[in-house]
Amino acid sequence: MARTRGILATLAMASLAIAPLAYALPGKIVIKNLDSAGEGFNLGTPAAPVGGNPGTTIGQQRLNVFQHAADLWGAILLNADTIYVDARFDSQLCTPSSAVLGSAGPTFLGRDDPSYPFASTWYHIALAEKLAGSRLLPNGTGEISATFNSELDGTASCLGGTTWYYGFDGNEGAQIELLPVVLHELGHGLGFSTTTSGSTGNFNSGFPGVWDHFLYDSLTGRVWSNPSETAGQRVASAISGDKLSWSGAAGRYGVTHLPLMRRPKVTVNSAPVAGIDSLGQAEFGGTLTVGGVTGSVVLVIDGSGAANDGCTALTNAGAVSGNIAIVDRGSCNFNVKAQTAQAAGATGLIIVNNTTGSFTASGVDPSITIPIVTVTLGDGKALKNAIAGGLNVTLSGDAVLYAGADGSYRPLMYAPNPFQGGSSVSHFDVSTLPNALMEPAINASLSSDVDMTKHLFVDIGWLPISTPTALASFTAEDRAEGVLLQWRFADGSDVATLTLQRAPGEAGPWTALQTELFTRDGLTAALDASVEPGQAYFYRLHVVDRDGRESTWGLVTVYHSGVAAGPAALFAPSPNPSPTGTTLSYRIPRPEFVRLDIVDASGRRIRSLQEGMAEAGEHQVWWDGTAGGRSVPPGLYFATMRTSAGLRSQRIAIIR
Repeated sequence: MARTRGILATLAMASLAIAPLAYALPGKIVIKNLDSAGEGFNLGTPAAPVGGNPGTTIGQQRLNVFQHAADLWGAILLNADTIYVDARFDSQLCTPSSAVLGSAGPTFLGRDDPSYPFASTWYHIALAEKLAGSRLLPNGTGEISATFNSELDGTASCLGGTTWYYGFDGNEGAQIELLPVVLHELGHGLGFSTTTSGSTGNFNSGFPGVWDHFLYDSLTGRVWSNPSETAGQRVASAISGDKLSWSGAAGRYGVTHLPLMRRPKVTVNSAPVAGIDSLGQAEFGGTLTVGGVTGSVVLVIDGSGAANDGCTALTNAGAVSGNIAIVDRGSCNFNVKAQTAQAAGATGLIIVNNTTGSFTASGVDPSITIPIVTVTLGDGKALKNAIAGGLNVTLSGDAVLYAGADGSYRPLMYAPNPFQGGSSVSHFDVSTLPNALMEPAINASLSSDVDMTKHLFVDIGWLPISTPTALASFTAEDRAEGVLLQWRFADGSDVATLTLQRAPGEAGPWTALQTELFTRDGLTAALDASVEPGQAYFYRLHVVDRDGRESTWGLVTVYHSGVAAGPAALFAPSPNPSPTGTTLSYRIPRPEFVRLDIVDASGRRIRSLQEGMAEAGEHQVWWDGTAGGRSVPPGLYFATMRTSAGLRSQRIAIIR
């Protein structure tokens, strides 16, 4: 098979001069200065050294940041040959409220070399050369083209005069730190992007990119490169929210190895409020534990402006004290709202959006210790309306799900609706916490860490696989004789030792269980017979890989009743069919966690009716035929109930 290369973009370079100096980590990454004299990297404006950057002019400081980013990537890509980056500072789009900070991509693509893991597949040229073991471009020709915004140096019309921060230490304050932006854009040029159009679903010249071999479409259960996946299905996947993820084993390992924070949950313990599904959380504040914080919800009232935005001292601080505060978004920074609620004695905070969609409360404030979640405008209205009747909730972290990953530990990719050209598909989802380098927008918590990016680079071929692959499943089932634990690794060949650990709570203390393990067809099982009736237990796996590195995997919790398990049942809805709604009845033989959802005919969950612990016996839940605050259209729907005994479902017909 012959080597070929395809042009991704034609670069207009005729008016740019290449400066005589290039900065590099020998044999790794060379930064080529394409700026003309007196501009960009050659700007002679004096500047004091800052944050470990010794440059004495703005141009030199910029070049030093690029060299530092190149050194960081060069140290990670241990087997990379020399990579040339055509770099420049030019005027880019910038308004008082938004800006293009920078952009980068490969200058060429390569495919069909016998050394490439996937045939008939495009690779960014730097990765193509690495896999081929030789240069495919003339020596000195750039593999990556990068342009950064020169307007961010005090231009009044650009983000209100915001400037770049050229230090290496992450102390940018109100400025925008250049280092993580350069690391981010170099990541795209090295391979963190698809070569397929997310807006049309069409492959580049009829061939998928290596990225597409790992983009998992949970709507179809296939990756984008699968021959059965159509262009239309890729288009739908690119705007599917949390239905687009990364299936690579190393990427899934990164979810729990870093680890990501727990996905936020709001469990309503009283009042007729449907499940709260579209959640975000703050980048600062207390950790959301699996056990969570439980309390009554109190709407804050402050002394000026909008009464419920929590921007000034609260006039109902006495009512807020010892309870969970709820506050409206807007008028002041998120950390100010948190400070106000915490000063009044709140044990947790819910911030309600003032527009459509979910959001993350951004910022850095180590003084905030209470947990903070964010909810949509619609869910916030439902919660506030229920306060008068007595609203009690639990703010917690999901026992299984992580912020920025699906239930199988696959990192979520950015797939907003509508499609956002230049951002969708080729970034991590914005729900990822801690913030990741390759999210579509810069975050103040980022600096020099490439976090999960290196794990995805393992999957596409930059680095060898040398870590245990992701945990495929981990379950705990209560039985009369004890707790049955079962788990499976997608590929556990690098696991040297494994220990099953137990604790009375998420925070520990963790102890090793001395119990026999049984393995068959890759599924391992163990019975914990030392549990006591009426107690809840937490379990996890402690792994040591063949290089001696330690990590913990999974976290499951179960309540041990000490009685024999009988059949769980979800009974036929009544009335059915119905024009307005129906009553759902179910039975469980012991206290346990129950999730009761309504899904449409395509399998998409549209409403959560219950998600929490339920007592043994029979229960009834009314579904009013609505989802998202609106009546659902006529058609066929399904009620699904998930318990430790598995999944049960009943059909519901809505007629209008």
